[in-house]
Amino acid sequence: MIVAGIGCSSRAEPATLRGLLAEATGVTALACPEARRGQVAPLAEALGLPLIALPRAALAGIATPTQSARSQATYGTGSVAEACALVAAGPGARLIRVRVVSDDGQATCALAEGMGR
Repeated sequence: MIVAGIGCSSRAEPATLRGLLAEATGVTALACPEARRGQVAPLAEALGLPLIALPRAALAGIATPTQSARSQATYGTGSVAEACALVAAGPGARLIRVRVVSDDGQATCALAEGMGR
Protein backbone atom coordinates (compact mmCIF):
# COMPACT_ATOMS: atom_id res chain seq x y z
CA MET A 1 0.00 0.00 0.00
CA ILE A 2 1.05 3.59 -0.59
CA VAL A 3 -0.06 6.08 2.03
CA ALA A 4 -0.07 9.83 1.61
CA GLY A 5 0.57 11.42 4.99
CA ILE A 6 -0.96 14.86 5.32
CA GLY A 7 -0.02 17.57 7.77
CA CYS A 8 -1.86 20.88 7.71
CA SER A 9 -2.71 23.99 9.62
CA SER A 10 -6.28 24.80 10.54
CA ARG A 11 -6.20 27.41 7.74
CA ALA A 12 -5.39 24.94 4.94
CA GLU A 13 -7.90 25.11 2.10
CA PRO A 14 -9.29 21.98 0.39
CA ALA A 15 -7.64 23.02 -2.89
CA THR A 16 -4.28 23.17 -1.13
CA LEU A 17 -4.66 19.62 0.15
CA ARG A 18 -5.77 18.33 -3.24
CA GLY A 19 -2.86 20.11 -4.93
CA LEU A 20 -0.35 18.22 -2.80
CA LEU A 21 -1.60 14.96 -4.27
CA ALA A 22 -1.60 16.15 -7.89
CA GLU A 23 1.66 14.39 -8.76
CA ALA A 24 1.25 11.39 -6.43
CA THR A 25 0.45 8.13 -8.16
CA GLY A 26 -0.68 4.82 -6.73
CA VAL A 27 -1.92 6.26 -3.43
CA THR A 28 -4.20 3.76 -1.68
CA ALA A 29 -4.91 5.64 1.58
CA LEU A 30 -4.56 9.01 3.27
CA ALA A 31 -3.33 9.51 6.82
CA CYS A 32 -3.43 12.54 9.08
CA PRO A 33 -3.41 13.44 12.76
CA GLU A 34 -6.74 12.80 14.48
CA ALA A 35 -7.01 16.55 15.14
CA ARG A 36 -7.16 17.21 11.37
CA ARG A 37 -9.60 14.43 10.44
CA GLY A 38 -12.35 16.94 9.66
CA GLN A 39 -10.16 18.80 7.19
CA VAL A 40 -8.78 15.77 5.37
CA ALA A 41 -11.93 13.58 5.35
CA PRO A 42 -13.62 15.46 2.47
CA LEU A 43 -10.54 14.92 0.29
CA ALA A 44 -10.40 11.21 1.14
CA GLU A 45 -14.09 10.88 0.34
CA ALA A 46 -13.74 12.76 -2.95
CA LEU A 47 -10.85 10.51 -3.98
CA GLY A 48 -12.56 7.33 -2.79
CA LEU A 49 -9.69 6.54 -0.42
CA PRO A 50 -9.74 5.36 3.18
CA LEU A 51 -8.60 7.87 5.79
CA ILE A 52 -6.43 6.75 8.68
CA ALA A 53 -6.61 9.32 11.48
CA LEU A 54 -3.79 8.82 13.97
CA PRO A 55 -3.65 9.86 17.62
CA ARG A 56 -0.88 12.23 18.64
CA ALA A 57 0.77 9.48 20.71
CA ALA A 58 1.21 7.28 17.60
CA LEU A 59 3.31 10.00 15.94
CA ALA A 60 5.54 10.93 18.88
CA GLY A 61 9.09 9.68 18.50
CA ILE A 62 8.81 8.67 14.83
CA ALA A 63 12.15 9.48 13.17
CA THR A 64 11.78 11.52 9.99
CA PRO A 65 14.36 12.80 7.50
CA THR A 66 12.96 16.33 7.47
CA GLN A 67 12.54 18.47 10.56
CA SER A 68 10.11 21.17 11.58
CA ALA A 69 10.39 22.83 14.97
CA ARG A 70 6.60 23.28 15.02
CA SER A 71 5.96 19.58 14.31
CA GLN A 72 8.50 18.57 16.95
CA ALA A 73 6.90 20.81 19.57
CA THR A 74 3.32 19.83 18.77
CA TYR A 75 3.57 16.15 17.82
CA GLY A 76 7.00 14.99 19.00
CA THR A 77 8.19 14.21 15.48
CA GLY A 78 10.13 16.18 12.88
CA SER A 79 7.46 15.91 10.18
CA VAL A 80 3.79 15.22 10.72
CA ALA A 81 3.27 14.21 7.09
CA GLU A 82 6.20 11.77 7.08
CA ALA A 83 5.27 10.30 10.46
CA CYS A 84 1.63 9.83 9.44
CA ALA A 85 2.64 8.13 6.20
CA LEU A 86 5.11 5.81 7.93
CA VAL A 87 2.83 4.82 10.81
CA ALA A 88 -0.18 4.20 8.56
CA ALA A 89 1.87 2.19 6.05
CA GLY A 90 2.80 -0.19 8.86
CA PRO A 91 5.88 -1.88 10.30
CA GLY A 92 8.89 -1.74 8.01
CA ALA A 93 7.37 1.03 5.88
CA ARG A 94 9.72 3.28 3.93
CA LEU A 95 9.31 6.79 2.64
CA ILE A 96 9.11 7.01 -1.13
CA ARG A 97 8.69 10.80 -1.11
CA VAL A 98 9.77 13.05 1.73
CA ARG A 99 7.42 15.83 2.68
CA VAL A 100 6.62 18.53 0.22
CA VAL A 101 5.21 21.83 1.37
CA SER A 102 2.27 23.49 -0.34
CA ASP A 103 2.89 26.78 -2.14
CA ASP A 104 0.99 28.65 0.57
CA GLY A 105 2.88 26.89 3.38
CA GLN A 106 -0.33 25.63 5.00
CA ALA A 107 0.05 21.89 4.34
CA THR A 108 2.58 19.12 3.78
CA CYS A 109 2.42 15.69 2.18
CA ALA A 110 4.74 12.67 2.21
CA LEU A 111 4.39 9.18 0.71
CA ALA A 112 5.28 5.89 2.34
CA GLU A 113 5.05 2.33 1.08
CA GLY A 114 4.38 -0.65 3.32
CA MET A 115 2.18 -3.62 4.09
CA GLY A 116 -0.31 -1.67 6.20
CA ARG A 117 -1.11 -1.60 9.89
